[in-house]
Amino acid sequence: MPLTRDLGGFVADLSFQQLPAEAIDVARVGFIDTIATMIAGSRDAAPQMLKKALSPPPGKATLYFTGDTAPAPEAAWINGTAAHALDYDDVAVRGHPSTVLVPAILAEGEELGSAGSEMIAAYVAGYEVWAELSWRDQHDQRPKGWHPTGIFGAIAAAGACARLRGLDAQQTAMALALAASQAGGLMANFGTMTKPFHAGRAAHAGLVSARMAEAGFTAAADALEHPQGFLTAVSPQGQVDRETPAALGQPWHIVKHRLSIKKYPACYAVHRSVDGILDLLKAHPVKPEEIARVTAEISDTRAMILRNHQPQTGLEGKFSMEFAMAASVIAGRASLVEFTDGFVRRPDVQALMQKVKVATNQNYDPEVSGAAVYDQVRIELTSGETLESAQVRRARGAAELPLSDDELLEKFGTCLEAGHAEIAPSVLFERLKNLERLTARELTAIG
Repeated sequence: MPLTRDLGGFVADLSFQQLPAEAIDVARVGFIDTIATMIAGSRDAAPQMLKKALSPPPGKATLYFTGDTAPAPEAAWINGTAAHALDYDDVAVRGHPSTVLVPAILAEGEELGSAGSEMIAAYVAGYEVWAELSWRDQHDQRPKGWHPTGIFGAIAAAGACARLRGLDAQQTAMALALAASQAGGLMANFGTMTKPFHAGRAAHAGLVSARMAEAGFTAAADALEHPQGFLTAVSPQGQVDRETPAALGQPWHIVKHRLSIKKYPACYAVHRSVDGILDLLKAHPVKPEEIARVTAEISDTRAMILRNHQPQTGLEGKFSMEFAMAASVIAGRASLVEFTDGFVRRPDVQALMQKVKVATNQNYDPEVSGAAVYDQVRIELTSGETLESAQVRRARGAAELPLSDDELLEKFGTCLEAGHAEIAPSVLFERLKNLERLTARELTAIG
């Protein structure tokens, strides 16, 4: 089954006019949320160090909506790292699609002077490629050690940039195949600067792959589906579907799966438990000293991702259920303020983390890869009483439980404030709400 060539043909033929309204809406939200988290994450050490290491010359693409510029490949790399630095970006199809796609599209779009409608079509093209590849393996790649954002992201970004550059079907297939050999990212690096680097590197790889394919660089026409190709290489158990023909747009993956927008700047594996404990504490306020034990029950796959049980930094805390529960109790929230080195190291936070236990199960949700059917939190008090949260099946902000426009705007404003944005949140938000009527350069203009 010529999957690589079929994907190349689909991407090459895709236009904005073909897109259903629901797909356009999802893409617009992806741009809004990613640009917010990119600006918020721009001051993080990871993108700042990457920028220093790359030392890019001035170019036509902007860096996190400031006056600084760089050539598109480096801008995609740095901006993608910034967008994922706080782990506050959206979630779908086993990873973080927008944090790879948007930086790549935005950087290349600025170089090309692309229209907003073209950028939206490129986003949908990349999302469809990502989703088409991710469903073909019934087993999650994370227990094997692969970070889905890194492995799917490079190929999806290649598709997006190929669409933006107007590559033909054969060139696009070559771009996808070339990007497949650059796919990577290890789960062992979660909780370090290298996790957001995975997203930035994928954005860079996809953008460069499209340019190389346009120049005539060759790759295998069956690089995705070959027995020694991408799908087999990243498959945990080798049970991967390399034969079923792609039915792209029938239905649209992006309409079916959409995006889940994060309410908390932490690994998505803690979000349902944070919702549960915050609701529980609202109904039954308790003080930290009244707590004997907190138990968060989640799937064993998600527990595996939360590898930091005694975090000492804000970055480590993003991958710690113990910290998420302690922060929720002590601060009554889990915001950007809490996921900092100083808060994580507070003696009362460290002490309460020792009382948190993670219980696991294999009661997997058939619709959410790696997740349990529901997460639940129990608080045992020193008095002997036990409080139990509701069974949380979807986090607030999930595709099935979306944030309201006001909540999305609130997050947008908070992120721009955290990143000391040089453009007013209301101005940039309004531009993004009307993205299809602007150009990339109009979108990124300061003032």
